[in-house]
Amino acid sequence: MYAEEIIAYYEHPENKYKMDDADDSYSDFNPVCGDKLTVYIKVKDDKIEKMSFEGDGCAISMASASMLTEVAEGKSVDEIEKMGPADVIKMIKVDPGPVRIKCATLSLRALQKAVFMYKHGKRD
Repeated sequence: MYAEEIIAYYEHPENKYKMDDADDSYSDFNPVCGDKLTVYIKVKDDKIEKMSFEGDGCAISMASASMLTEVAEGKSVDEIEKMGPADVIKMIKVDPGPVRIKCATLSLRALQKAVFMYKHGKRD
């Protein structure tokens, strides 16, 4: 069902750790399947300098979060705000379908909320 790359990222995730010196973070939860994660961001010159995450969930949500940490680095906060489900599907190279799209986009939603909190001075 899942591409080999998704399984590889799920089994060996990149940037899965709590970032103690994060500029902001956001925790989110998918009540449909129980996926939960926290996204941490470090911002420099309005660009994502570093992103990490912690959490538990299905292969697609954890792999998407891991892949997103690599994709987000170097992007401006404005670029992050403009990303949508199509960007996630392109990133993971699999159409998760209507049921699993919430799993695939959970990390993006959390990242966008962390960016919003950062830009507006609100803390999680």
